[in-house]
Amino acid sequence: MRNDRTLLLLLAALVLLPGTPAAAQAKKPAQALPAPAAKPSAAAPAGKTVLQDRVLAVVDEDPVLASDVERVLKLGLQPPNPGESDDQYRKRVLNSLVEERLRFHEIDRYGFEQVPVDEIEKAVAKVRAGFKDEASFQKALKEVGLTPKGLRQLMARQLLVLTYVDERLGPRVFVTFDDINKYYRTVLAPEMQKKGQPVPPLEEVREDVREVLKQQKLTQELQTWTEELRAKADVVIYPNQPGNAPLPPVVKKIDATTAKKAETKSAPPKGPTRPPG
Repeated sequence: MRNDRTLLLLLAALVLLPGTPAAAQAKKPAQALPAPAAKPSAAAPAGKTVLQDRVLAVVDEDPVLASDVERVLKLGLQPPNPGESDDQYRKRVLNSLVEERLRFHEIDRYGFEQVPVDEIEKAVAKVRAGFKDEASFQKALKEVGLTPKGLRQLMARQLLVLTYVDERLGPRVFVTFDDINKYYRTVLAPEMQKKGQPVPPLEEVREDVREVLKQQKLTQELQTWTEELRAKADVVIYPNQPGNAPLPPVVKKIDATTAKKAETKSAPPKGPTRPPG
């Protein structure tokens, strides 16, 4: 097959589809998003509270933290788009984490647990390849509070989504001969001619084109499924607040529960105690 490498690269590049805007998917109007999480201080002054983390969003009572966003940024799990500002980048990452949490919740209901170990290792290796050496990779893991084992668990969770999509949504995807012919005539052939490269016969690339179209349709099914999950879920994205602002309700609830447990432990027993024996 002529120009195999160039052809496959072109096919791979054409798989990606533009994402659906977050505002179109959310049940509620979009709100301003919080600023990046403040780094914890090594030694806090006596009597002062130091912000360790911040809740940026809550998905069915499951908080998405500022540290979750920082983890994606520092590990390069979602690179910025060309021309994207830092604020736009962070908003996009937060929205993707909200959607990821929605999918995780749904997958947990079905009990999907198995991911091939070699696939996990490949995903970890891909993250590692984004760093110039092992030292910088380990430094980034430490900065986001992850161990190598924790990174493998994170990759396994993300791969579970792909397994679910393939098994649950894959049967909905059909690629017809007409789809293949149309893609060949209107997309592949014009692109290769524009680059001054010979166009291979359709018979030589039919299966490659079929796989490209299958992945495109799976991506569309994934977007539709995620929109349906978001429409049914309780998703709250908190507005931008200064560090001394009241914490979101979910944190107040956690703090109140912790304080109540501590109070119960330290409180003396009520009423007279019976002597042993």
